[in-house]
Amino acid sequence: MSQGMYPENWKQLATSIKESSNWRCSKCGRPGLRPGEKNPDLTKPRAYTLQVHHWNRDPSDNRVNNLVCLCPRCHLSYHQFRRGNVSPGQLSLF
Repeated sequence: MSQGMYPENWKQLATSIKESSNWRCSKCGRPGLRPGEKNPDLTKPRAYTLQVHHWNRDPSDNRVNNLVCLCPRCHLSYHQFRRGNVSPGQLSLF
């Protein structure tokens, strides 16, 4: 079952976008956690749970060239000032 405008294969599609970015934010380069991975070594840069952003802010447009891997901070920066399709709390950093 799909959720809203996202396709049924969204999880697989998002994972492939994250893999193609080598599990790093495409904007700032922060490392991302792979599925099931934890970041127990606090001496290394903090790893983030990566997110996939739609460049045109249309969640029904899931063409690969419209998707980019971002850390939560960079993703939120693209949606600041309520420009885009973000519902309250969707991109909370907590």
